[in-house]
Amino acid sequence: MKARAVLGISLVVLPLLACRPGARKDNKGELMSIENLAETYWQDRLDDDPIESTHVGDRRRDARVPDPRPESIARQEARLRGRKAQLVAVQPDGLSHSDRVNRAQLLFEIEKDLATIDCGMSQWSVDPNNGPQSALLSLGELQTVSDPASGAALVARWEKLGEYLDANTANLRRSLAQGKVAPRAAVSRVLRQLDTLLATPAADWPLAQPARTVHADWPEGVAQAFSAQVDRAVADKILPAWRRLADFLRDELLPVARDDAHAGLAHIPGGEACYKQMILVHTSMALEATEIHRYGLEEIARIDAEIATLGEKLFGTRSLTEIRAALFRPEGMFKTREQIEETAKNALARASAVLPKMLGKLPKTPCEVKRLQPFEEQDAPIAYYRQPSDDGSRPGAYHVNTFAPETRPRFEAEVLAFHESVPGHHVQIAIAQEMTGVPAFRRHTGVNAYVEGWALYTERLAQEWGLYSDDLSRLGMLSFDAWRASRLVVDTGLHALGWTRQAAIDFLSQHTLLADNNIANEVDRYIVWPGQALAYKIGQREMLSLRALAESKLGARFDQRTFHDAILDQGALSLGVLRAEIERWLERH
Repeated sequence: MKARAVLGISLVVLPLLACRPGARKDNKGELMSIENLAETYWQDRLDDDPIESTHVGDRRRDARVPDPRPESIARQEARLRGRKAQLVAVQPDGLSHSDRVNRAQLLFEIEKDLATIDCGMSQWSVDPNNGPQSALLSLGELQTVSDPASGAALVARWEKLGEYLDANTANLRRSLAQGKVAPRAAVSRVLRQLDTLLATPAADWPLAQPARTVHADWPEGVAQAFSAQVDRAVADKILPAWRRLADFLRDELLPVARDDAHAGLAHIPGGEACYKQMILVHTSMALEATEIHRYGLEEIARIDAEIATLGEKLFGTRSLTEIRAALFRPEGMFKTREQIEETAKNALARASAVLPKMLGKLPKTPCEVKRLQPFEEQDAPIAYYRQPSDDGSRPGAYHVNTFAPETRPRFEAEVLAFHESVPGHHVQIAIAQEMTGVPAFRRHTGVNAYVEGWALYTERLAQEWGLYSDDLSRLGMLSFDAWRASRLVVDTGLHALGWTRQAAIDFLSQHTLLADNNIANEVDRYIVWPGQALAYKIGQREMLSLRALAESKLGARFDQRTFHDAILDQGALSLGVLRAEIERWLERH
């Protein structure tokens, strides 16, 4: 299905007579190309979020923090609206093909940004996984220090982190007065994180770890001064701000937080309109929640039948309840953290070995397996992928959750590794980052439905290439597909249909093979990240449709490797642009 990404935001469009195709005038009257517009957008974005700049490997902003105050967000919104007007004023007729794609993708990125600002969730959301209280803690690992200058930048940022967190706390307090409050389950999870962290000695905090690194090659006294400054920033600036956040959450927000019966956006002022925007942000398609809900139910029925067939072969029963019970017997669970990590490494190695059969163009950047850190593992999902840095200082990383190994089943370990690393996220994201001749924003950003759709598509692709070691692991593949189909039902149920948190938990328990601890974590993730869970199946559906189209048109000439190259070689496109590009590719073949 193709759809245009139109948000319905009223904008003043610059007169078309002032521009020739592919260019517009800047404030000095000089003509700018699509390439210039794209680069200006990207640099503005990194200026607004210096931490993202560090993540992607552009280290020029390492001393800075974002400004989350409402007046700063308003300035960003005004600038984005101006950028969109400038971009719309560039007529696509007469542009080169690459510039037409750049224009379409840049327009979508700007619309995503505007929709996110319009929803304003960053002003009132409390997120155990992606909130500032959690995301900032990984900076000690990501912001590497190699010389006194990079050390000075880290110290300068660390000294501002307390102020940054206080600004986020002020946003929560302001939103509370407006009737926009986070759900109780999320607030409780974050409070537990903060209580654990605040009970930890300052020297043992993740953000204090740079002070423990030895820099023997630095001038005498400089390394010692750096370590002392880091420790002082953590103790005097960072810890007090974390403590103030904890006090606010416990004393002011938790008593009035939304209860489990009112968990979704449907119970927030303006929530219905916000959810429509989040559907578009994460899927790049103007889909109705009821349509997505119905598709999810259809997919669950289809996949449940596959699970029943394989369950009968393995356990002599077609009952999902009985299959689930059999899978979670003690002998089917991991016993140690080391077993989880080793299984992930073995799956990554096997997939990497057969990758040349799947693709013609391979990623150059390696991928490594890492455990989630202690501060995040209890409330985190079962795994995630972190992209490599653009400067080559950090490879791609498949972060696997080894917390409470006795609760983590073996049958889903392989499919998880294939999704997060190879041939899933790492392959797609590394190839995108290694693209040449395209604007930086296309190498580092993209549409969620494309990114997650590719990773989900590769779970079945791994079966085609014989990567699953046994029927139990193939059952894991079916379980994960059912899980993503259930997300379509649960996410729309919570945010559009008014479901309770317990109703969402019950649905996942009845229609997936996930462990109980993962189910609660997943539901709470959907509650605080509306629409993101829709991306997986919507993207997979489009890629399977495009493959069927290619197989039909090419017949015996269809080659999986060249098809996958065509899917991957332009980065994470919006689904409408992706279809147009594959149709164009088919015309040439």
